[in-house]
Amino acid sequence: MGSVKIVKVHDYLWEIPKEGSMNVPGRIYADRKSIEHLREEGRSKQWDALLQVKNVARLPGIQNASLAMADIHPGYGFPIGGVGAFDVETGVVTMAGVGFDINCGVRTMIVDVPRSDIERRKEDLADALFRSVPAGLGSTGYLKLSMKEIDQVLRQGARFSLERGFGVEGDLDYIEEGGVVGGADPGCVSRHAKERQFKQVGTLGSGNHYLEVQYVDEVFDRPSAEVFGLKEDTVVVSIHTGSRALGHQIGTDYLRTLKRASEKYGISVLEAELVAAPIKSPEGEQYIAAVNSGINCAFANRQAIGGLVRNVFKEQFAIGDSGIGMLYEVGHNNLKFERHEVNGVMRKLLVLRKGATRAFGPGRREVPGRYRPVGQPVLVGGTMGTCSFVLVGTEQGMDETFGSAVHGAGRLKSRKQALRQYRGETVIRDLAGEGIIIRVHSKRGAAEEAPGAYKDVERVVAIMEGAGVNKRVVRLKPMICIKG
Repeated sequence: MGSVKIVKVHDYLWEIPKEGSMNVPGRIYADRKSIEHLREEGRSKQWDALLQVKNVARLPGIQNASLAMADIHPGYGFPIGGVGAFDVETGVVTMAGVGFDINCGVRTMIVDVPRSDIERRKEDLADALFRSVPAGLGSTGYLKLSMKEIDQVLRQGARFSLERGFGVEGDLDYIEEGGVVGGADPGCVSRHAKERQFKQVGTLGSGNHYLEVQYVDEVFDRPSAEVFGLKEDTVVVSIHTGSRALGHQIGTDYLRTLKRASEKYGISVLEAELVAAPIKSPEGEQYIAAVNSGINCAFANRQAIGGLVRNVFKEQFAIGDSGIGMLYEVGHNNLKFERHEVNGVMRKLLVLRKGATRAFGPGRREVPGRYRPVGQPVLVGGTMGTCSFVLVGTEQGMDETFGSAVHGAGRLKSRKQALRQYRGETVIRDLAGEGIIIRVHSKRGAAEEAPGAYKDVERVVAIMEGAGVNKRVVRLKPMICIKG
């Protein structure tokens, strides 16, 4: 542990040179302090994020480099903040590159209500959101679905929830992939996974998932902010959640399938979750179809929650449907077939982003037409006591990171460490003293998610901007946070 060789490329980029069984180098977006922390963490803890970057670089068919964004910390096999792009003919798909919370992501909606009005009614609004949006471990939603309907969720994504009255048609234009990915096959998802999801569509869940009412505290890139419809004091609502129990069960189920595939195809496995199968093998295709089903489940979940949030604001502030519209929605635990330039040639690749957000730059057809001149909004969650950011992708980011970005601050302390150091009641009281209203279903969860348990999101974002791969557009400050 802690013995990974690493060299400085520039102030915000470090490289693990290609050696031995590595197919590509490892590259980490970080400053010197971050690298020192990662080295120390690798020496003192069971998991080593730098070693995980190196292990991913050993996977067959990986292109350019095994990448880690500035919010890097150890994960299951793949570092959180990790990105790997694989040739579709020679590459593999690994469960570790997606993880258990398939298509966990962020939806941000813009509210046409003055910040001063929100501040005046903050307590009442927090209570209404807490009552209306199911949250917490094992929480159940308003949709009670049959097995046939769950299959529809897995095929239709956000449109399933839209057609049941959650949200408005224009929402889908501002969701990554239009809120549904092709290639989903509910037949590749176990009955047990589906049964776990019967009552969970439209639920926030627990852990680091949240619903937050925020305002624009500072604008950094005015041209992009204007295109996105953001200015100082604009109020937004951000929803951070994923595919809930179904996604977790898909990951659990396919650990066994991909373990057998690794043995069958002679793929070296350096951590349990790095089990893999060739992309074009039956096992690889089945796993990808199952993940696509989980991606659509998460889209349906956030669309349903977005509809509940819209209804609360309509009731509280007497606004119409148009009074709360979409900024964007994007996931950060995904696999995607995308076209990228490699050695001067555009190629189809399978890109795995584990705790990393897609961040396409200007001109990409995948970006909504309105945003295409400046690039895709990148939604970066911070902590309930600090701030979040909207970034935008850059051309340099397309070249270096396959159009990727950080997804959040990144954990600094484990949940066990946080529980030893913080008390939920104290966290809630201290944040209330700063004018941030917290509503939680579990005080234990508040302790686990204490702001001090996370890295400094300002510094994380500054590293990505300093490296030239992402740009800050606005900073968002929290007013209300709902957690499980």
